[in-house]
Amino acid sequence: MSDHGHPHHRHHHHPGEGHPAAAVLPSILRLSAIQRLAAAGLAIVLIWAIVLWAMA
Repeated sequence: MSDHGHPHHRHHHHPGEGHPAAAVLPSILRLSAIQRLAAAGLAIVLIWAIVLWAMA
């Protein structure tokens, strides 16, 4: 069966056209060890702040 003509089918590419390139995000693995530790620490602090705010 085909979805052509259905209003919910909005994502269509014409034959011969590829999918548009996705935005490339910087990889975590490309960061230095110090930068990865800093990011992990920031995530931990943020999570604890949310937990403490939710319990208040």
